[in-house]
Amino acid sequence: ADGAKIVPEIMTLAKEKNVEIYLPTDFIMSSKFGEDGEIAEGSLETGGVPDGMMGLDCGPKSTELFAKVIMDSKTIIWNGPMGVFEMKKFESGTKSMMMTMCDATAAGIVTVIGGGDTATCCKVYDTEEKMTHVSTGGGASLELLEGKEMPGIAALSDAK
Repeated sequence: ADGAKIVPEIMTLAKEKNVEIYLPTDFIMSSKFGEDGEIAEGSLETGGVPDGMMGLDCGPKSTELFAKVIMDSKTIIWNGPMGVFEMKKFESGTKSMMMTMCDATAAGIVTVIGGGDTATCCKVYDTEEKMTHVSTGGGASLELLEGKEMPGIAALSDAK
């Protein structure tokens, strides 16, 4: 919830820097965190994710949009699955994006997996060798891209 508070600031900054941010517009939802809940599709057009439901995967329209964005890019850094890929009913967005990433790599697009759960997705879908690079750094990968100091690198740099 706290993260949601900075979204308007991020969107404004992106617009100022002429950066396009793509977010899901449709969702696969469940009434509980599991495959045994009431499962439904929703979209921003129909009011988003209603009270009592959880968005556990992106929907087919979002998946199609993200595939186009990936294939139109020169470099993709992917950090974080699209849904709860560990549950079959909510893996479609993640699995589709992973297959598009494989196609992108084959087409010469640089594909970087940012580690953590996304690296686990590579292992689950046996695609580790089909990416340009798979990091095991998780959130540290993003911090490195942000320009933050990496404690291990700093310690090595300071060593005499």
